[in-house]
Amino acid sequence: MNSRETLQQLAQLTETMVGLSLSNDQNFPSTHGQIDRDFEITVNGSDRMTTALKNIAYRDIYAELEQARCFNLKMLDGALVTLQYRFCNGDIREHVLSYFPSPDLEHFQNDPEVYLLDEVYADIIARNIVPFPIRFDFSNDDAKFVEIHHPRSHLTLGQYKNCRIPLCSPVTPLTFGGFILRNFYNTAFRKYSDEIPAPILSFANTITANERKIPHLSLGTTS
Repeated sequence: MNSRETLQQLAQLTETMVGLSLSNDQNFPSTHGQIDRDFEITVNGSDRMTTALKNIAYRDIYAELEQARCFNLKMLDGALVTLQYRFCNGDIREHVLSYFPSPDLEHFQNDPEVYLLDEVYADIIARNIVPFPIRFDFSNDDAKFVEIHHPRSHLTLGQYKNCRIPLCSPVTPLTFGGFILRNFYNTAFRKYSDEIPAPILSFANTITANERKIPHLSLGTTS
């Protein structure tokens, strides 16, 4: 899967989420460079993403990202979804795909009847939910790669510094979007499953044989 196809998938994901009214607010991706050479797919305010790496309260991280409008999609419950990719000569070099849930459900608190009457909100209004961020990172930089300890493609849960669950490959926009919907908005996912595009293309595997021996995830790959 190359840069052009990734950009097309991201646009397709955004249009689908907006069309199904699963997103309250959105920013279409911005790009830098030449698509078949050095090329970056990002979003306005992306320089503020470094905030997510700071050792500050999660509520402050979320507030800064929201204020800077550093997201592709703002979900029904205020969760911020951001996708950033970097390519060289059409080949993927890096990605950061993040999901930052809102630390509180402000809209529900202000207007609860709207949420209670629509079944698609069923997954997001339970009082026992503990919001925690997730991030899918990929880098083909050999200087960053340490087998098992820092896989090229990995999942980080809850901002834990050394949480790096190996992934078989980089993650495409539609695979990431499907993962978010299936796991965090399952009622909406099942209601609109026929209208949510399934990923056809995927990136090549990058996981090593030793990383396959420990718990790992395979998203959008066949092996």
